[in-house]
Amino acid sequence: MRWIAILPVLALAACAAPEAPGSERVPAARAIERPFDVSTNVDFILVDKSDRTLTLFRKGTPVRAYRGVAFGDAPTGHKRFQGDERTPEGRYRIEYGNPQSAFHLSLKISYPNAEDRAYAAKHGLSPGGDIFIHGQPNGSPEGQKIASHWTDGCIALSDAEIEELWQTVPDGTPIEIRP
Repeated sequence: MRWIAILPVLALAACAAPEAPGSERVPAARAIERPFDVSTNVDFILVDKSDRTLTLFRKGTPVRAYRGVAFGDAPTGHKRFQGDERTPEGRYRIEYGNPQSAFHLSLKISYPNAEDRAYAAKHGLSPGGDIFIHGQPNGSPEGQKIASHWTDGCIALSDAEIEELWQTVPDGTPIEIRP
């Protein structure tokens, strides 16, 4: 008799659309608290805007998660235009590291891509650019982290966190930013 009650649940589970390979949802990672080896590069970054997490992967395995990540002042939705203060969503790459940033180190994200540029052009606007993962503003008190969403569309971490990324995220690393 119990199996009859389970059938509707199994039917619903079978209807769920499969996710694309490599796009499994990673739980907010109750922080993968084991020691983190910064001498070995990571090969994928997953940002989840709804969980406010950034997770680093090596060979498909999460190796470090950061919580309380800050985004643009308008954190909901995909960045479409310059000045909308949204953080992009989708798949991009890390283009390069900028040690001369106005923030404590920064890693350039390859936004806008061709699709982003085409959408903005269709509306007669600029898609914007200069989207980075970065630390806190230069001159901030050491160890301080702005808690709210405060960037113009970037992804902000603490200075200690961006230093870890700086050491372990090579140029060209894929990054997926989810809603």
